[in-house]
Amino acid sequence: MAGNKRVYFLSDFHLGAKYFSDAKAAEKRVVRFLDKIKDDASEIYLLGDILDYWFEYKNVVPRGYVRFLGKIAELSDSGIKITWLIGNHDIWIFDYLPSELGINVVDGSLVTDILGKRFYLSHGDNIGERPLGFRLIRSVFRNKVCQKLYSSIHPRWTIPFATNWSKSSREKSNSTPPYKGSDNEPLMKFASRHASQNPDIDYYVFGHRHLLIKESVSDNAEAVILGDWIDLYSYACFDGNELKINIYKDF
Repeated sequence: MAGNKRVYFLSDFHLGAKYFSDAKAAEKRVVRFLDKIKDDASEIYLLGDILDYWFEYKNVVPRGYVRFLGKIAELSDSGIKITWLIGNHDIWIFDYLPSELGINVVDGSLVTDILGKRFYLSHGDNIGERPLGFRLIRSVFRNKVCQKLYSSIHPRWTIPFATNWSKSSREKSNSTPPYKGSDNEPLMKFASRHASQNPDIDYYVFGHRHLLIKESVSDNAEAVILGDWIDLYSYACFDGNELKINIYKDF
């Protein structure tokens, strides 16, 4: 590997969301960023909620995302390793995206070595303190019987239902939740507890919360929440020495 190669971490694009004033412009911005990093990236980790909604049927996939999926395929074909950890919006990725794009899809958390350091990666919806209602919905969404029943409903009904639900949820929350310190942030609390029992972990990287945070959680470990591409356009980059958070500005 060339000495200038870097590893990138991104999450929460929510491509296709109805609450974007211009969804196509949001997708093009992501594609421009991916095109910008293609020459120095050795790996890219997508930590969930990349698509605001996705459900694969046996012979049909949802409309849209052509520019983004084409760019991911191009990067994968060029030799860049791409790993997609699914979130709570892009849950229903089955075999199409891995086989078509040549990427690795992970459902859950991933512990892996990257450029000599050990990383704990997760979208974040499967760990830490979560409201009961959220945990119930999550279990229903991942239930194989429920998925089978849902797939029997025509997409003309399911897609508008899902995208309108997402829009309504976003409008009710109105904005990214305020950060009230690591003692009150579920993902940071989880990282701190986990690091105390797993001193071999150097970095924790999460999405989900739409907060942009980087803090130490032990004497040896740091945790990052990656923000989003709705308001922040943020990402993390690791060069083998330091994990940095950055903002992409092209406008």
